[in-house]
Amino acid sequence: MITSAQMRAARALLGIDQKTLAQKAGLSLPTIQRMELSHGHVRGVVDSLVKVVAALDAAGVELIGERAASSGGGRGVRLKAEEQA
Repeated sequence: MITSAQMRAARALLGIDQKTLAQKAGLSLPTIQRMELSHGHVRGVVDSLVKVVAALDAAGVELIGERAASSGGGRGVRLKAEEQA
């Protein structure tokens, strides 16, 4: 659904800290901290993940899944797929 790197990047694009994201999502700061410490996809309660995604969307960030097209027309950044060694 969302990776920890996407969460951190989204916050950086918005210029907000973890506390602000927690407030926007209606979650606790420790919940956001735990989510961002996950490796790969964020681990957590589905309801909490949905709240984070909704808060980021409301703030103007489009989260793009792997191999998914962007539906928006704004500027953005996307990680390239890791090259296989």
